[in-house]
Amino acid sequence: MTQLSVRRWTTKHVAKWLKDEGFCDYVDLLCNRHRLDGTSLLALSEYDLRSPPLELKVLGDIKRLMVSIRKLQKQNLDVLEELGLPFDGHSPTGPGLEWLCNGDGVRDCDSTDTAPVGEEYPTNQYTNGKYKSAPRRLDPEYWKTIMSAVYVMFVFGFTSFVMVIVHERVPDMRTYPLCQTSSSTGGVPRIPWAFAMAEACGVILCNVWLLVLLLHKHRSILLRRLCSLMGTVFMLRCITMFVTSLSVPGQHLQCSGKIYGDMWAKLQRAVAIWSGFGMSLTGVHTCGDYMFSGHTVVLTMLNFFVTEYTPRTWNFIHTLSWVLNLFGIFFILAAHEHYSIDVFIAFYITTRLFLYYHTLANTRAYQQSRRARIWFPMFSFFECNVNGPAIMRGLIG
Repeated sequence: MTQLSVRRWTTKHVAKWLKDEGFCDYVDLLCNRHRLDGTSLLALSEYDLRSPPLELKVLGDIKRLMVSIRKLQKQNLDVLEELGLPFDGHSPTGPGLEWLCNGDGVRDCDSTDTAPVGEEYPTNQYTNGKYKSAPRRLDPEYWKTIMSAVYVMFVFGFTSFVMVIVHERVPDMRTYPLCQTSSSTGGVPRIPWAFAMAEACGVILCNVWLLVLLLHKHRSILLRRLCSLMGTVFMLRCITMFVTSLSVPGQHLQCSGKIYGDMWAKLQRAVAIWSGFGMSLTGVHTCGDYMFSGHTVVLTMLNFFVTEYTPRTWNFIHTLSWVLNLFGIFFILAAHEHYSIDVFIAFYITTRLFLYYHTLANTRAYQQSRRARIWFPMFSFFECNVNGPAIMRGLIG
């Protein structure tokens, strides 16, 4: 039997192995009643022995049987690798074990399996005698963060160029009168300095986020998530801007098309918008980029990141973040720089993408699924080695 591959063992071979190892009492349970063959024997974990339907009660037998199984696993590492069962000194399956896209197995820091023989990994003991594995240090993967930063900067540059194009196509105010009605800008009377205040709210919120990012122990992962989400939303904004042309939402906006002659002039204007972050505080003034509001996107995204990645007891920071977000939206409407539908769509799309992304990131069973790799390739690429709940537990530190 020693010359026969474990993968080819039948229940009779497993029964003989159990007898040789001194576990005759469990032959009927494991081989006759539950038909354990060689492959299932290699995949057996201590959690399986303790849980239904096996429910072994003798602790000494459980430990000795697991020692024998781990020896067998160590002797058949090639079979384990072929079956996709990593061997790390622990049982290959059970609660708390999750898979990474590099093929490694990692045990979750909330796992409540009993301590491994020999204490190969640092553990903390609960008062009920169970053990909690020490949390694994997440790989910051700086190269992925750099790629996400390049991605968002490219999208911002592309957005700037699209803004120049849509400015060229803005409808003539003399031919196409304003679309504005009493409700098109939320019924808010125009306040001349309101748009500057909206951008001031964004600057303050950005500084709060930078402080959170500086204090967070997983800052590289947080920055990567912000860049990927921000880039995706603004790429969608490019499409909606390009296919939608609306009249200017106020008489105070002096817009005229066809002001940039050749391609070089367009590129120079795009660089000016890109370097000025598209903000009026930096002297950037654009027309035609109404569907949907980029300022609302930035305010809402920063607010959600600040409130998501700070402790729940930081009530002042959470309140401040929401106040800046909501007042920023109010000032955008009060400035009559956008229609109310622009702001509503921007808020809705930003919040939905943020919540969808983080729901997927916190659903471990979905992270490595084939469906995620097909429908959300960028998400799968950036998040495949990240334990989402561990990011939440990391918070500030």
